[in-house]
Amino acid sequence: MAKEAEVKELQSESLAGQLCPMCRTKNLTLTEGVSEVPFFGKVFVFGMHCSNCKYHKSDVEAAEQREPCKYTFEVSGKDDLNVRVIRSSEGFVKIPHVGSLEPGVNAEGFVTNIEGLIMRFKKQVELLRDSAEDDEDRKKAKNLLKKLQNVLWGSEKLKIIIEDATGNSAIVSDKAVRSKL
Repeated sequence: MAKEAEVKELQSESLAGQLCPMCRTKNLTLTEGVSEVPFFGKVFVFGMHCSNCKYHKSDVEAAEQREPCKYTFEVSGKDDLNVRVIRSSEGFVKIPHVGSLEPGVNAEGFVTNIEGLIMRFKKQVELLRDSAEDDEDRKKAKNLLKKLQNVLWGSEKLKIIIEDATGNSAIVSDKAVRSKL
């Protein structure tokens, strides 16, 4: 497998004892960090977490202003699982014929890799499978989970698309096709 370029944390600060917007206790910790993502640049990582009610919110923002963009990437083998993915809370992630992670009020920004992104989709499909009332819906979810597992094993291909009007999302790979949104 190709060695993955590491994200380097440059600076991090936290502020504990803040008022939580959900449970109104002073158990919220605010975090702010700056990281260097190879081939993308500096990103600001923001977060908040309440130790009382477990409320959590995070986001990622590029240090430099970027143009709205769309990234398309085909996962064609196990080496592709290490490719870095940056998704801001405004980023829209689609896997055709599987599903999407859509931005919204509670959307989270994150830095992960293709494998981590696929695992997020697997969790989403597992929730759908477990809450499905119809046998046909459970069967569809089971087939999607099988497809995602095959991609993780390197035996099936998968297309991933990220669209972001803020330009703060990216798939960091020479194989990724970047276009204007």
